[in-house]
Amino acid sequence: MAVRKFKPVTPGQRHKFAGTFDDITSVTPEKSLLRPIKRSGGRNNSGKMTMRYLGGGHKKRYRVIDFLRNKDGIPATVKSVEYDPNRTARIALLFYEDGEKRYILAPNGLKVGQIVQSGKGVSPEVGNALFLSDIPLGTIIHNIELQPGKGGAMARSAGAYAQLTSRDKKYAILKLPSGESRMVLITCRATIGTISNSDHGLERSGKAGRSRWQGRRPRVRGVAMNPVDHPMGGGEGRASGGHPRSRNGMPAKGFKTRSKKKYSDRYIVEKRKR
Repeated sequence: MAVRKFKPVTPGQRHKFAGTFDDITSVTPEKSLLRPIKRSGGRNNSGKMTMRYLGGGHKKRYRVIDFLRNKDGIPATVKSVEYDPNRTARIALLFYEDGEKRYILAPNGLKVGQIVQSGKGVSPEVGNALFLSDIPLGTIIHNIELQPGKGGAMARSAGAYAQLTSRDKKYAILKLPSGESRMVLITCRATIGTISNSDHGLERSGKAGRSRWQGRRPRVRGVAMNPVDHPMGGGEGRASGGHPRSRNGMPAKGFKTRSKKKYSDRYIVEKRKR
């Protein structure tokens, strides 16, 4: 997967960098794995706007992804690699030998026709899902469970991965992309490889209209508002707004909002890089 620069035939293409989509093998999704998505437009059940700057966007349907990878002992063939409008990564359609079809997050290097498996005794190859107790140390992994049987929660976006660095009794120690080292139970599952579409971070939309297609409305700066609307609003002329803070007064740009009593602190071996 790479990005391409456009010849600026229109103003919106002048600074545009978009994906080449050369890794996609099918444009028609599996109908049985589609679900409807209801848009809220940022409104609650009484129609009041509770989230600003949401609304519009292209109509899309949800692809049901198998984050559990709990179909042990049954080989599956990769039928296609597809685009998913709901996530930055690519997805792969699997056909299991018993006839079931499932979508999974596609890792880099996964090819159509490849056989993938999950469970005990499976070789640690790209696309296979194993328990952390069975994965060799130093392996690059993604779609990592935090609680056994709950499904993958970490390293699921485009280009994301973690590394299994060591094991200590009933815990595996993972190094995450943020630089944080964290303990996870060895009875949790993870999938081998790096998530696909690693060049996603190089893309540039080129125009505001593409944000509207994705359901994002224009965002108003706090300093451009009146004092009644925002703590940084008002003032004569172009006032800077004072200390940066959110609409409800929470300081921004350096203020730490993580709870000092967060339950997961006990599992963090080394905190992420500042």
